[in-house]
Amino acid sequence: MPKSPFLEQVRKEIRLRGYSIRTEKTYLLWIKRYILFHKKKHPAEMGAVQVTAFLSWMANQQHVSINTQKTALNALAFLYNKILKIELGELGFNQARRPRKIPVVLTPIEVNSILNQLEGHNRLIFSLLYGSGLRITECLRLRLEDICFERKVLLVRNGKGNKDRQTILSQSLFPVIDAQISKAMAIQQEDNRQGLGPSLPFALGKKYPNAFRQPGWMYLFPSTTLCPHPLSGQLCRHHLHDSAPRKALKQALAKTDIRFKRVSCHTFRHSFATHLLEAGRDIRTVQELLGHSDVKTTQIYTHVIGEHYAGTSSPLDLL
Repeated sequence: MPKSPFLEQVRKEIRLRGYSIRTEKTYLLWIKRYILFHKKKHPAEMGAVQVTAFLSWMANQQHVSINTQKTALNALAFLYNKILKIELGELGFNQARRPRKIPVVLTPIEVNSILNQLEGHNRLIFSLLYGSGLRITECLRLRLEDICFERKVLLVRNGKGNKDRQTILSQSLFPVIDAQISKAMAIQQEDNRQGLGPSLPFALGKKYPNAFRQPGWMYLFPSTTLCPHPLSGQLCRHHLHDSAPRKALKQALAKTDIRFKRVSCHTFRHSFATHLLEAGRDIRTVQELLGHSDVKTTQIYTHVIGEHYAGTSSPLDLL
């Protein structure tokens, strides 16, 4: 299928500004849908009225989630403000407000029951999600250089908002991580014999052509197959795709007695934060470990443990 010259121009602008590959794919998807919605009319010939019509159609006919509305709006705002240099102004579109939802949290017993149904690298992945408060993508992107046994910390690079942070590393995982490192290095050494290695940031790969041979750049959870680099097209080994641990979690849950909770990979991060607060840890510390910019985001976990009404008993107990 021939590529759209306009979308390729947008792609180049996104990469020029240093956006992540995931953001690039998402923005291009919504810009393409916007163009198709308006019968392939060029965005430069449209404006606020057409953007509003598209967003309203998404909200009223497609019933998309609030986060999806925001993502589409961000993509179109980037298109018009940054690339086409057209000010959209007031759209007259009332964006749905995101209701506050209490996150699903597992008890320590439930966490343990799930981990006991997992094996190998899948058990390690979910142990890190719970033990270090990682997002699933942050966990899978870990490279060997991001692990520090001496200080018991993990370095999370390019997390949400393109921010780096450090978080704690459970000492109980040291032997398992060490074994996983050995497996990853063995895969890297085999790839190196073929002149291949882990995927690298494009600019770094060009500046240091042999960097793929350095153990520090190897992923802790490498993919089982090779693939072309999304920027350079060079054959390399990326990290494990997030669909693999999600599938493993679904299978593990089916073997437990957890029936009434909607458990996802992110549930382990929620449980990490909640259990730290229940253990008396300072909310600012938890905020830093999670990488939240605003403590208000972290405060949602105080509602999980009922801290805002601590000491209050039900009037029924007084009868």
